[in-house]
Amino acid sequence: MQALEVKSFLEEKLPGTLVEVEGEGCNFQLNVIDDALVALSPVKRQQQIYAHLNPWIADGSIHAVTMKFFSSAAWAERS
Repeated sequence: MQALEVKSFLEEKLPGTLVEVEGEGCNFQLNVIDDALVALSPVKRQQQIYAHLNPWIADGSIHAVTMKFFSSAAWAERS
């Protein structure tokens, strides 16, 4: 599995969300930029992402996912 595939999939499933993905194979690090997700509790944020990735996790295509969440403003400050 490639990072671009994960990025495209998540951005399609979560309109208005920008996802930067690093990694390949079955281990990925996600930077998720979405003001609405940042407003949720940490558990709810992860649930939103895992809800879409679970089929790939279940079949072994994805083994490990690390997530960081950013507001649009916080992400812009990093650049």
